[in-house]
Amino acid sequence: MTASRIRESCRLTLFTIEAWIGLAAFDLLRAAGFSRLHGWLRRLRVRGAARPIAHTDLVWAVDEACVWYVRRALCLQRSVVATWLLRRHGVPATLVIGCRSLPFESHAWVEVDGVVVNDRPQYPRVFTVLDRV
Repeated sequence: MTASRIRESCRLTLFTIEAWIGLAAFDLLRAAGFSRLHGWLRRLRVRGAARPIAHTDLVWAVDEACVWYVRRALCLQRSVVATWLLRRHGVPATLVIGCRSLPFESHAWVEVDGVVVNDRPQYPRVFTVLDRV
C-alpha cells in the first residue's frame, strides 16, 4: 500500500469518527427539542477549509458511521450530521425537509449547490419542501 493510500484511508477513518460523534451529539441535542436543534443548525456557518474536500467523502463517512452507530439513524439524523460535517469542512450544505400528502411521508436530505448529495436525486420533485436550513 502506498503512502498516499494510507493517508487517504486515515483521512476517511477520521471523517467517520467525526460523523459517529455527530450522531451521538444529535441524540443528545434531540432531547432538548427540535426547535433548539433547528436553531443550532440555522446558526451553523460554513468553515473555511484548509484544502478542498470532496463532499462525497464526507457523505460516505456519515453512511459508514451509521453502520457502526448503536442506534438506527433515520433520515433527519443522517442529514443533520451530514450538513454539520460538510459545513465543518468548508462545503456549503443545506438541510432540506420535505413531505408529501398521499401517502403521507416526510423526509430529510442534504443539498450542495441545489443537488441532492446524500440521497436520491428525485426527492425535490417528489416531496414538497417545508424548510431549507
